[in-house]
Amino acid sequence: MAAAGGGTVKEVRSKAELDNIVADGAPAVLHFWASWCDASKHMDQVFSHLSTDFPLARFLRVEAEEQPEISEAYSVSAVPYFVFFKDGKALDTLEGADPSSLANKVAKVAGSIRPGEPAAPASLGMAAGPTILETVQELAKENGASQHGSQLSPGKGSDITKRLQQLVNSHPIMLFMKGSPESPNCGFSQKVVDILKKVKVKFGSFDILADSEVREGLKKFSNWPTYPQLYCKGELLGGCDIAIAMHESGELGQVFKDHGIEIIDSETGKTEPNGGKGGITDSSGLSAATSDRLRGLVNSGPVVLFMKGKPDEPRCGFSRKVVDILRQERVKFESFDILTDDEVRQGLKVYSNWSSYPQLYIKGELIGGSDIVLEMQKSGELKKVLAEKGIPFGETMEDRLKQLVNSSSVMLFMKGTPDAPKCGFSSKVVNALKEEGLEFGSFDILSDEEVRQGLKTYSNWPTFPQLYYKGELIGGCDIVLEMRNNGELKTSLSE
Repeated sequence: MAAAGGGTVKEVRSKAELDNIVADGAPAVLHFWASWCDASKHMDQVFSHLSTDFPLARFLRVEAEEQPEISEAYSVSAVPYFVFFKDGKALDTLEGADPSSLANKVAKVAGSIRPGEPAAPASLGMAAGPTILETVQELAKENGASQHGSQLSPGKGSDITKRLQQLVNSHPIMLFMKGSPESPNCGFSQKVVDILKKVKVKFGSFDILADSEVREGLKKFSNWPTYPQLYCKGELLGGCDIAIAMHESGELGQVFKDHGIEIIDSETGKTEPNGGKGGITDSSGLSAATSDRLRGLVNSGPVVLFMKGKPDEPRCGFSRKVVDILRQERVKFESFDILTDDEVRQGLKVYSNWSSYPQLYIKGELIGGSDIVLEMQKSGELKKVLAEKGIPFGETMEDRLKQLVNSSSVMLFMKGTPDAPKCGFSSKVVNALKEEGLEFGSFDILSDEEVRQGLKTYSNWPTFPQLYYKGELIGGCDIVLEMRNNGELKTSLSE
């Protein structure tokens, strides 16, 4: 595929082809995209222009759903998504529609546009420059909706959202696949079907090839761009690679067990209940060092959640559910990503006598997994336990926002951080404050959707960045730049 300015973007057709290209050690950038995602289309234009500016780097393109083997190899769970290679290794990634960061990361991995010069911010002096600025402005008009992987917005597409919700809840175990369990139309769907049969559970299925509305809508609904997709009790477990890893570790069967999924008796063909168990017991079988480490981790904060992924990037639906509950109750909590540490992942099952994740602890005591936490929230028991344990909760959003805007005399709510802004407007305000020699605090509104939406109402200002001085709103990018140009910025923020 030829880029608009004369560069070349190569469409990768297989993982073997990708491995061969990367193996030669030359700088390379791989763009995972999807035809249904507008943010992907925006970023692909920037990507194509960048290929003109960096002719020595390889620019590669993969349609995430059509190449699931490649997508799963790089843990792609949202689009657009970029992987940066050099010397045969993946050095960096970028998720979301962020033209400025893409340009800078390309410059970092591919070197300077002009030999002998440092790799300056890539939006300057490049053929791609106008496209980058135009795309930043276009995405800003959309109020950052595509900063993260494309998702269905609440209140939009309510009919398809309702239909998808009904589908994922239509069976305790639900598999969205290509083809049917008897005739899978792709190898990845076949693997998941085989696994479900091995663990002897009944499951429903839906052939996404037979309904394009479901096929495209579910990607946004789940924020997962490839198929198959496996759900348990209405919550996304993941795709083929996650199902395989969970099965091989024995965790998949335990998840089903803990959620009361019926298993099929191999002799009679009848189903029988599959109950779970839990509660901390003696950690027999664990080394003293491992037991001490686990004891330290479960007591590392008043409320600790052992989950798959991070609170802002959960890697399974059950972990996402508990994060949402804790945030709804406004409980501060620590978290540990068990996918990053196999010793903790396997050892904690023995230590707690609880065989699946997530696991929630309060003051070092196991509360349980997602179903128990949800039931406790519904019954009011969760608030009671928190109160008995002396855990603060229930702070109003207004209280939190008031505390945040007053956390520093000069406070900037922006996309990204001062060292790595996630949009051009945030970058301009950071530069203006730094040029005036002003010290300031900052908050990345992309890291907290509750603050991001709440601050718009609190300030009656619909866009970001937002700059505050002593708790009072100064304004956004245009106002800050105008004050700087008039010589008013430093004096106004130093009174």
